[in-house]
Parts: sequence; C-alpha cells; structure tokens
Amino acid sequence: MTHSSRYQGLYCTASGNELSPLSTGPTESGGRREPEYETTQLGWKDGELADYVNSMWRYAEALPFCTPVTAGEGRTPLIKTETLAADCGVNDLIIKDESRNPTGSVFDRGLSAAVTAAKASGAELVASAGAGNSAQSAAAYASKAGLRSYEFVPSRAPFSNKAMINVHGGEMKVIDGRYSDAKAAAESELQTDWYTLQERDNPFRHDAYKTIAFEIAEAHNWTMPDAVVVPTASGELLAGIAKGFDCLSEAGQIATQPRLFGVQASGCAPLVGASAESISTCETPDTIIGELEIPAPLLGHAAVTAATESGGSIISVDDDVILEAAVQAAQSVALQVGAAGGAAIAGCEALREMGELSASAQVVVINTESGIQTADILRSHLMGKGI
Repeated sequence: MTHSSRYQGLYCTASGNELSPLSTGPTESGGRREPEYETTQLGWKDGELADYVNSMWRYAEALPFCTPVTAGEGRTPLIKTETLAADCGVNDLIIKDESRNPTGSVFDRGLSAAVTAAKASGAELVASAGAGNSAQSAAAYASKAGLRSYEFVPSRAPFSNKAMINVHGGEMKVIDGRYSDAKAAAESELQTDWYTLQERDNPFRHDAYKTIAFEIAEAHNWTMPDAVVVPTASGELLAGIAKGFDCLSEAGQIATQPRLFGVQASGCAPLVGASAESISTCETPDTIIGELEIPAPLLGHAAVTAATESGGSIISVDDDVILEAAVQAAQSVALQVGAAGGAAIAGCEALREMGELSASAQVVVINTESGIQTADILRSHLMGKGI
C-alpha cells in the first residue's frame, strides 16, 4: 500500500523527532504521534476537486494513503435550518450531519484511516475500547479489510452498537461499568500482538477528522462560517477539525478560520476551564449520554489548544437541555440527531446567551451520530415530560 505523495511521515509533538510512518502508541517523550504533510501547493479552490471521488478520500492529497479501506464515508450534507437558527438566536444555523456515514457516526472517518494503517502495517488483529459508536465502526472497517477485531465496550453502551459489533464480524467483550473500565480492560486483558485503533494512540484516526473542515470549506466556496460547534468527549474530533482549518490556511485555500467551540455534558466536563498545560480528570462522571462520558480525554490537550487558539472555548450543557435540542432537531428538521449531536445545538444556544456568538453569526454544528443509536435515551426524555 503506497502513501500519498504529500505525506511526510509522523513526528512527535513533544520532541519534534521523526517517527516510523505507521507507528502507534505514545512516544518516548510523552507526546503524541502526528501525521505531517506538504500541502503548500494545494489547488482545491481552483477547481481541482471537480472530478474527485465522492467521499472524504477526495482529499487524499492531504491524507496518508492512496488505496484506503473505505465504505464511502464523508461528504455528509450541510443542512440549513431556519427554525433552529431562530431558537438559538443566530442568523444561520447549519447542521453537518455525520449520521449519514456508513455505520451512522462520525467515527467512520477516523476508523477508515486507522484500519487502513493497520492493514498497511501487516496487522492481523486490531483492537480498541469504545463507548459504543467507535467500537461499531472499528468492527465494520476491520471486517471490510479482512482483519480480526476485538472491541471492549462498557455495559452501558447502546444495545444497537453491541449487536452491530458482532453483526459486522467483530469480537466483543462487555465490561461492567463505564468507558474508563472498558479502556482499562483493553489495556490489561489483550495478550496477543495487536494493532491499536484507540484515539490518540493511532495518529491516523484523529487526523482523518480534518476532512470535516475540508468539506465545510468546499461547501461554502472556501469562505468560512463564523463558528463551528463540536460535541466534545475524547477531544479527537475538535483537534482534527482544527487541524483541517490550519491545513487549509497554510495552503492558501482560505483567508480566515472560524472560531471553534467544544461542548461537553455538565456531568462530565473535564475540559471546561482547563488550560492546555493542565487537563484534569472528571472523578465522578455522571451523564446519561455515554458518548460524552469520557472522564480522561486522551486528546484533551489538543482540543483545548484548538479551541483557545481559534478564539473559542469549551463549555458544558446539562443533559436535559442536550436531549431536548436533539428532539427539537428531529421534530423541526426531520433529522436523526443523536443525543451527543444535540450537545452542539444546545451549545450554540448557550453560546449565544453567553454573548460568545452574535445574532448575525453563521454557525455550523456537528451532529456526530444517528438518533437511532440513542433512540431509547431520547424516548425516555420525552416520557419524562409526560409525552
């Protein structure tokens, strides 16, 4: 499997040292592995993309691989909604609907790239822990690549995710407790050689989310919205999107960058108020939204840095407000917005109330998952209102 011509390899974010191009895991200096590219001569805004493939791999020049393991992920729609814009108090609210990905979540982008790296490395077994959506995606892409996969998920993961891990051909171990327990089990119980698909440890996973920034820019004719609001848990999505806008700016494809805001559930918000130098752990996580319950974000430093450097921030919103936002999106826009996706919409309204967004703002919010993944939680929210 050949690398793209612009891929220059991996480097350590702590030491700056060059690393093996398909390596994974933490570095000796404690930094993360980060893919590096030569993209100064991109000509995307000049029409080069016109005949490119209709998936995230249309941007292969700024991705590591030429022959990816792909199921057509990416190129998800941007849907403008006047009703939700009015509710949030902004001029334009546009939903980037990642529920349209093959397994119903944004993780398909990251796992397509991560599994491609695994196959290129000659791995036979891949593994990771996930709250639900990422584990399902990992099983799907590993199976497509002909690789054996092992996924560790917490007992609270949605039944649909757990069922589909097996349907996709993955092996699964359900761990009593929460995401942190599943991750600890993955690290301690796997005995054979395996290639990690875990966020941060696999650098190609978070790198792939920059394609969301590419798609937002291309769809807006290379002009930028005022802000992008992102549900935030591990930090990988916010970090990847920021990298995408940085890439476009350095390549001369965009003149300005949007402000980036992360939104966490108030019951598990370790990044709210954190600095890049001091990322805390949520000792007693308490949110019904499992995808947002990541008490020790592995890419927390990168997420906080991304938000801060863009002029944005990371905020938190209560569960009930998040779930209500997801329900309102389903009822007013006919979209399958998942519980985690509701955080971005609720966050937009909260940011407007805080004065962070103006009434004239154009805002893109990221719906990270299909409502089908969390239908039981959304239905329970309605039942709690007597509906």
